Amino acid sequence: MFLHHCTACARRQLIFPSQFTGVASTGEGTEVAFTCWCGEEQAHLLGRRAAPADRMTAA
Repeated sequence: MFLHHCTACARRQLIFPSQFTGVASTGEGTEVAFTCWCGEEQAHLLGRRAAPADRMTAA
């Protein structure tokens, strides 16, 4: 799980693996696609090259 700031509802929410809709490996790290609690599709970059605020905050 990780903490994400949704661009649709502007809330910071915990995102769980059960919300994932896709995972892709990019040159910047691992990008996960998921559905926010508000129902909007979102994407989040995880990994070594992600900005510190975007890194996984919980496991």
